[in-house]
Amino acid sequence: MDRGLPLTVLKFGGSSVADPARMREVARRVRSEMDRGFRVAVVVSAMGKTTDRLISLARDVNVRLDGRELDQLLATGEQQSVALLALALKAEGVMAQSFTAPQAGFKAVGFPMEGRIYRVDAQGVEEALANGVVPVVTGFQAVTDRGDLITLGRGGSDLSAVALAAALGAHSCQILKDVAGIMSADPMVVRGARKLKVLSYEECMEMSALGAKMLQARSVEMAMRYQVPLYVGSSFTDEEEGTWVMSNPVSEGLVIRAVVHDTNVAKITVIGAPDMPGVAARLFRSLERRGIGAEMIVQNTMRGGLTDMTFLVKKSSLDDAIDVTQEFCSQVDAQGVSFDSEVARVSVVGACMANHPELPVRMFETLAEEGINIDMISSNALSLTCVLSADRCEDAVRALHEAFVEEASF
Repeated sequence: MDRGLPLTVLKFGGSSVADPARMREVARRVRSEMDRGFRVAVVVSAMGKTTDRLISLARDVNVRLDGRELDQLLATGEQQSVALLALALKAEGVMAQSFTAPQAGFKAVGFPMEGRIYRVDAQGVEEALANGVVPVVTGFQAVTDRGDLITLGRGGSDLSAVALAAALGAHSCQILKDVAGIMSADPMVVRGARKLKVLSYEECMEMSALGAKMLQARSVEMAMRYQVPLYVGSSFTDEEEGTWVMSNPVSEGLVIRAVVHDTNVAKITVIGAPDMPGVAARLFRSLERRGIGAEMIVQNTMRGGLTDMTFLVKKSSLDDAIDVTQEFCSQVDAQGVSFDSEVARVSVVGACMANHPELPVRMFETLAEEGINIDMISSNALSLTCVLSADRCEDAVRALHEAFVEEASF
């Protein structure tokens, strides 16, 4: 194959390779991309709901899951996918070779199930491409310096695809799913959700970090760092244009691009901690050592030299976070810990929000008109976020989408 042809990395999600028929369709899609004049490398997720089934199987064996062993188990899902897709490609007349994460040179560090890629030694993949062979690489996983498999977090196959595209100097990375592109809201919640034709890296990363499930936020961050153009589209049809994510796209339109929500969060408050230097650092260092990320951190200084600290964690980390904060309270003689697992985060996202002081007013008035109370507020140059009761989350999303996207005058 001509090495001068542009290279693209195609990533197929679990629904795209859910069964043999879908595998064969993906193989035809790869062949079609090659016929268009591209060299192609492929990254694949586990088939269908395989990852969820493996987690359920592990819980049937032991309800207290061990992260290292779970990584070894979950990695088998993608290994099935790459071998089967390589076979499907060969049946389509395409030379192909499957690669596990160690074979493809993916190296990572970090906590089990939250590995962080630090290097991709893609020599074997590059040799396959040079010989006209389509490499089919496992997503979602890497190998540590000790030789252990480690997974890259939910949506980690997106990260694998972007990392491979960056390592190979690819022309683009195409994330192909069961949807036609990135939407202005979850279409399962908002009927009037619109497909976005183009987004900046910054907007897309903000959306992903705040709960949009289209792309893993870390994958967008890596794409921005290495300037890899991302395309998000359907693997089921190529007749409808998807969404491009790139640097500084030229686009007219609304200030607010999307309304996103996240119900997988819980709120924790440390009550009456000493208001002195180093206390907050001590708390969040303790959380970091347990691999617990904290978001939307708010500190309120009280009279009498005390302070409250409120923050969000993922629901899956709540039990561990409570243990850490209770231990912290006993060490610094704080008054106690409260938590709420029935909250949700709702955000409006768009560039240049700081230049539009009317936006917070519009958001708060819209929620007030719906009778929705706000627990916490956070803002930056790209988003405005409210934490509210989980049972009003979808009402809030619909009302804000109508106000900011469907009827926007900004």
